[in-house]
Amino acid sequence: MKENIKLRVSQIEKSFPGVKALDKIDFTVKKGSVHVLCGENGAGKSTLMKIINGIYQPDNGQIYIDEKPVRINNPIQARNLGISMIFQEMNYVPEMTVEENIFLGNLPINKFGNVNWKEVRQRTTELLKAENLPYSPTTLLKDLTVSDIQMLEIIKAISYKSEIIIMDEPTSAITLKEVEKLFVKIGELKARGVCIIYISHKLDEIFQIADEITVFRDGTVVDSRPKEEWDIEAVIAMMVGRKLTNKYPKEQIELGEDMLQVEGLNCTNVYHDINFHARKGEILGFAGLMGAGRTEVMRSLFGLDAKTSGFIKINGKEVTIKNVEQSIENGMVMLSEDRRRYGIIPMRSVKENTTISYLKKFFYGFRNHKKVERSVVSDMFSKMKVKTPTIDTAIASLSGGNQQKVLLSKWMIRNPDILILDEPTRGIDVGAKFEIYKLMTELAKEGKVVIMVSSELPELIGMCDRIYVMAKGTITGEISREDFSQELIMKYATGTTTVNGGE
Repeated sequence: MKENIKLRVSQIEKSFPGVKALDKIDFTVKKGSVHVLCGENGAGKSTLMKIINGIYQPDNGQIYIDEKPVRINNPIQARNLGISMIFQEMNYVPEMTVEENIFLGNLPINKFGNVNWKEVRQRTTELLKAENLPYSPTTLLKDLTVSDIQMLEIIKAISYKSEIIIMDEPTSAITLKEVEKLFVKIGELKARGVCIIYISHKLDEIFQIADEITVFRDGTVVDSRPKEEWDIEAVIAMMVGRKLTNKYPKEQIELGEDMLQVEGLNCTNVYHDINFHARKGEILGFAGLMGAGRTEVMRSLFGLDAKTSGFIKINGKEVTIKNVEQSIENGMVMLSEDRRRYGIIPMRSVKENTTISYLKKFFYGFRNHKKVERSVVSDMFSKMKVKTPTIDTAIASLSGGNQQKVLLSKWMIRNPDILILDEPTRGIDVGAKFEIYKLMTELAKEGKVVIMVSSELPELIGMCDRIYVMAKGTITGEISREDFSQELIMKYATGTTTVNGGE
């Protein structure tokens, strides 16, 4: 019924240089409903949402709110129309406080025309208390985890009291407990008549909250139905245009001797007594809840953060790693969990983002050998299936999944022996995940070590040879493949089971 439709877009088109991102899109969202958008990275989902939020302008087509035509020129105008958006790539200023980030662009003004900081503090405190977030309004965002920042982005969008909320991968960086809280909040918003457009690659979770599901592929809507008319296999097949019969292309590989040994690694008040090893050809997993210390250990291995004590051995030889350069020289590289903050250089091209890790490969004889550089990048992008109009396109214009594949390409041109992949499939569609899993398998077959840090237990179980589990800054368990189970991993992750089996 038309009177129940809150948002409608008709015949929306959008092109960028070299690619048509959206082709005659028709899409409706009903009041008090959750409409889920699915599709591979680059399918056009985020582009449509940015048009609805006023970041992009459509080439053709019309947007209707309450069946009235509107033109949305910028995000402030969108907010005035009752639209707010949680972005896949989190928008925050690390040097600003929690309260400044929440009210950035929406600061309350007093009768004298000055910012009403008292109101900012009061409203921030109320929001943090309502969501049980345990930090101060004056905490700097650079001192928070990715998970904390994601929760702040969510409450910031909700704080606008919008009637249309766009959630682009809102659970990509938060814990299961926080996901449950978000779903409760979504239920409350629905009950108030708010409509939610929800984008996620976690297909199991979308069936918990969706009322309707629309699938995008190559800039078009290929199907849209009520949730009851879908199942996960049908959604995947519609997204990728084919059936994926094996989600995890894990192969049995004969493991070699230890390539990496970590002994007695400590960092005061962060992690302690970290001991583990990884063999040639092994895909080694690290599991644990947010705040367990997994990322902090990996950052120390890569030379991003200092360790207090401990030893790192590569191929039996103790190595000194005090900075990233020393780690790379020893054949160890790391893909960060936060690609926006530690990965991409947004305004540089995908080519430059790829070759920056190994410039001396292309600069010799007192000049830049551009033909060689372009050839290497093009070959790598073909192997990694990176979707980009050209290799000179700014990386910021790519989808999150394609940005991730560019960052993987950056390290692959160095041919490292040890790859630390921290949440490598975060915010990536099932097809792109499969490609990354295949790459991990190929690297293992070459005798390399792949360390996979992930919050998604199914992919750890599907891809790893062994899994170490961390809790409260220490390793609480080591599990062999034949003993893998989500229940056992969670027991170690919550500290109810220890390495020695004690309860």
